Amino acid sequence: MPFSRSFNQKNVYVQNDIIGHLAKTGNWHNNLKEDYDQFEIIVKENNQLCINLDLYQNAGANIVQQLAYGLAHTNEYLNHFEKILDNNKKQTLEITFNVAIGSNYFFEIAKLRALRNLWATLASEYGFNISCRIKATPSKRNKTIYDYNVNMLRTTTESMSAVLGGADVVYNLPYDALYHDANEFGDRISRNQLLILKNESYFDKVNNPADGSYYIEYLTLKLSEKALELFKDIENNGGFLSQLKEGTIQRKIKESASKEQSQFDTEQLILLGTNKHPNPADRMKNELEKSPFLRIDKRKTLIEPIIAVRLSEKLEINRLKNE
Repeated sequence: MPFSRSFNQKNVYVQNDIIGHLAKTGNWHNNLKEDYDQFEIIVKENNQLCINLDLYQNAGANIVQQLAYGLAHTNEYLNHFEKILDNNKKQTLEITFNVAIGSNYFFEIAKLRALRNLWATLASEYGFNISCRIKATPSKRNKTIYDYNVNMLRTTTESMSAVLGGADVVYNLPYDALYHDANEFGDRISRNQLLILKNESYFDKVNNPADGSYYIEYLTLKLSEKALELFKDIENNGGFLSQLKEGTIQRKIKESASKEQSQFDTEQLILLGTNKHPNPADRMKNELEKSPFLRIDKRKTLIEPIIAVRLSEKLEINRLKNE
């Protein structure tokens, strides 16, 4: 259920990210030419462009990588549409970024602010609309099936980061979404978390609550600078699609994810109730309505897909075996 600053029921937003699909699945829907032909029709008719950045966060990319890859990902579209769209279309094109929010509270606030700054910088170079719409949802990477109520605390602080960072819409993640089918209770709790932020914490009363905070402004600047540096490196080495095909993007994300996984395994990164102070009496084997674990179906792909993996999966699988 979204918490939106300005919600218009007449608005319909089309999720039309063909490069995001390639990155996630390893294949185009059909092929490069057909996908781009259909993509052009959708963009021209709906005047919208959507970019999914949540995959990079959920796969373990660090914040600088998320921003830089998102920018390079978007730049592929801008290069394509620069000569296809007239100036009026460019200035009115609605850009939407789908972003996953992690648990690093202040850095996540700065991440969204940096994303807006970076987009404005990139868009102005092409003559596109420098405004963008950000849809944020809590990350799945740090969510757990054991001591699952802690997920409510995680999603609350992540939703707070999203609002304070300036997200236009926040879609909360139900605390039991990993292992339960959609249900009334889980959905109600997720809505109530956002309603508390709105009606009791008054998060909807100030447009830019982080404005003027030295720490957040500093983080925003540094993240923007480092992401821009990485973005330029990607462009100098052939661009985002080229580096996807070479496997460079995938390798860099794996390196970041491996480092974070090692921190979790050695309890430098703590998920309470899972790798720190677990409740040995917890039993989850009979609670799983759907599998919360990564499943990879072997198939032929054009490129290596970017895989979203939760930090606690290996630990949870071992615990389930020993129940």
